Amino acid sequence: MHELVRRAAEIVPVLRAHAAWGDEHRRLHEGALEAMADAGVLRLRVPVAHGGHEADLTTVVEVIAELARGDGSAAWTAAVWAISTWVAGQFPDEVRQEVFAKPDVRVTGILSPTATAEPVGGGVLVNGRWAFTTSAPQSHWTTNAAILMPDRVPVALAIPLVDLEVVDDWHTTGLRATGSVTTVAKDLFVPAERVLRLAPVLLAHPDASAPMFRAPFMPAACATVSAPAVGLARAAVEAFAAVTSAFPLRIREATVLADEAQVHSRRTASVVDRKAARGETWTPEDRAGVRRDLGEACSRARDAVAVLDANVLGANGAGADCPALHRIQRDVHALNLHAVLHPNANLERYGPVFLGRQPEADA
Repeated sequence: MHELVRRAAEIVPVLRAHAAWGDEHRRLHEGALEAMADAGVLRLRVPVAHGGHEADLTTVVEVIAELARGDGSAAWTAAVWAISTWVAGQFPDEVRQEVFAKPDVRVTGILSPTATAEPVGGGVLVNGRWAFTTSAPQSHWTTNAAILMPDRVPVALAIPLVDLEVVDDWHTTGLRATGSVTTVAKDLFVPAERVLRLAPVLLAHPDASAPMFRAPFMPAACATVSAPAVGLARAAVEAFAAVTSAFPLRIREATVLADEAQVHSRRTASVVDRKAARGETWTPEDRAGVRRDLGEACSRARDAVAVLDANVLGANGAGADCPALHRIQRDVHALNLHAVLHPNANLERYGPVFLGRQPEADA
């Protein structure tokens, strides 16, 4: 087991202990944040040159899956921080120095360009809103995207959270502690060095010195966000088995489904790592395969949790209610509704490959 994975497994009890608090207050408990920092989670995708682990994707996926055994919201937040930190690592050196100057910096971001950036002297003036900015109230920087006028070119912006307005509008049933609120920019000046054209960021860079920057954005991001589903399926099995042994067949079936979710998640991470190490080109079929595995990981996790319906416990006199299992059910449901994770959306991406046709291009 990789040292980072072992350290993540060790903080699972801490995350579990604070999960109910996070669910109630719609943000992660400080104890959970401290544990994740101490375990090295916040430096997973920070470049080595800036004191990070520059971990391969297989390690990232395993770490985040472990976190989800403790708390789905903590795992999802860690996944978004890992992805956004990777984006921050592609800004010019002076920006990286500024962002990574803070130990265990938390970088969130939305790459849907729902704001505009108007060129002005020395930079751009930004106006707009970004919905679903994961853990914005507990993050330090964002890599939110905007449309650079007048040519309407998508760009990523490195923005300190203190420069944005945070709208407390995250009122959900699942993944409540992610605090995925809306952030707003109003006539915000962003210096030119913190404006990065988005198209090159999304592409593979086979000649990059660091393997983690050789992979294209979307396959790496898909592998990363598959991990919370895997860990939540495991958490459901553990939570159910902890309160009753009355339904062994259910537990066995759910365990198999959780194993299947893990196979799909690990396969995606392995493909990304292998192609990055070799500097291989990504074909449309490769990308479609990643989307297939993401959708299947999420659907298998959903099915595993459905088998272990928390209502069965009370209805069959098997023992006390299990709040943790209820929370896991809500979190898995929320994951499966996400636009990128939804199993049906991912099957649509893979369908043409299955039928022997050219798949649609995916960034």
